Amino acid sequence: AGSGDIFELGRVFRRWESGHHHNPEFTLLEWYRVDWTYHRLIEEAAELINACGEIFARHWSPVKLSYREWFLRHAGIDPMVSSPEQLAHHAREHRLEVENGHQLGREEWLDLIISHMVQPALADTRMFLVYDFPVSQAALSRIRHDEPPVAERFEIFLGPLELANGYQELTDPVEQRARFEQENAKRNRAGQLVASLDENLLSALERGLPDCSGVALGVDRLLMACLGAESLEDVIAFPFESA
Repeated sequence: AGSGDIFELGRVFRRWESGHHHNPEFTLLEWYRVDWTYHRLIEEAAELINACGEIFARHWSPVKLSYREWFLRHAGIDPMVSSPEQLAHHAREHRLEVENGHQLGREEWLDLIISHMVQPALADTRMFLVYDFPVSQAALSRIRHDEPPVAERFEIFLGPLELANGYQELTDPVEQRARFEQENAKRNRAGQLVASLDENLLSALERGLPDCSGVALGVDRLLMACLGAESLEDVIAFPFESA
């Protein structure tokens, strides 16, 4: 609403997620830069992470690469053109067996390969700045119509630990409404709870959102990495299991 760059540091909630790297209640730092490209924001986020790390005598050497390069380097298969069958065959070749794997779609196989093959291979001393995701994972980001098209989205990892997620923000209310409806149709087919559309966001887009990029960074996970802790329980005063 004409404010220019904004940020928020606050508590957020994600239902049903709990574990060493997940807590249903956690602290998130979000910020948005008007007239910035997402590549410029990636660099700023990396600078902030290492500035925090230096307080604890830690530094992560950044490696910036596209989602496609990242996948090819650490999983040995092209995520942008491979079919679900090809991904499944590749996973089995690398001893990644999944119960009812024949029922999984392309996105599920990509997620499994990332969590079981790509992330475990990432060096703890490096920061991975991964950009240009598959269009199917665009979420709230803008799509660039390359060949193949890509979502102008990025994620940041400290070794295997996912830390931040950012976008070149989608500003088209018609496209955003269509994405919400497509997601609900997908959830309905899977027998999942259908979410109500975020009419507040859609109304704001209709009034006009300036060209901007934004990022959300997990503060508890960053503190965990800075301290070399193994679990969020080591950095949260009241983790889920004991709250």
